[in-house]
Amino acid sequence: MEGVTGQEVAEQNSKPKIAALIPAAGSGTRLGRGPKAFVEVGGLSLLARSVACLRPYVDEVLVALPAGLFLPDGVQVRAVEGGDTRQASVLALLRATDADVVLIHDAARPFLPARVIREVADAAWDVGAATAALPVADTLVQAKENTDWGTLTPREGLWAVQTPQGFRRASLLAAHESANSEGHAATDDAGLIARLGQRVALIPGDARLFKVTTPGDLALAEAVAAVWDLTAVSGE
Repeated sequence: MEGVTGQEVAEQNSKPKIAALIPAAGSGTRLGRGPKAFVEVGGLSLLARSVACLRPYVDEVLVALPAGLFLPDGVQVRAVEGGDTRQASVLALLRATDADVVLIHDAARPFLPARVIREVADAAWDVGAATAALPVADTLVQAKENTDWGTLTPREGLWAVQTPQGFRRASLLAAHESANSEGHAATDDAGLIARLGQRVALIPGDARLFKVTTPGDLALAEAVAAVWDLTAVSGE
């Protein structure tokens, strides 16, 4: 290749292929607006926002959708049919790519800072598994009879897990197939890796990576979107 040194070619060839996998086959019952990934915030679906954030930093984006549904307008990625559970959808996505590193991301977390994407991907390749997470800042209490103040739980060393979560694909695929064969159900991919005794690095996340789950979250997302979109337009 003219103008490219041998060292540059070697470095390019050594870079892992990265795929972003978005399990978006959920029904969104708590939000009450149909499939959550299709809900719009600031004129764009949650899925479209997540894809737009991830696309510049990965080689491909794959989305698992509910049976019979198609990608929202303007979202041009590869889609596969999801399963009855998030775990089944992730397994279908893993089997649909040959990437070296995969980033598993919730479409319901539509505001992904570039720093977090890059750092999770780098750590996944170096360590094998990594997840965005934030140290817990709130006071924690174990409820008594579900509604009364019970026992305080120390928050030191506790982290709230976010996405994206990054993995060497071969390791996560093995963890999923192991869980599947043993009938082990999980809602978190990093937990499946930790279940096998493998290390998962914690990468500082971002408060904007909150998950849109309730109508209150949706209102907050509308406010964040206005600032997020303005920043994107200004290039800041």
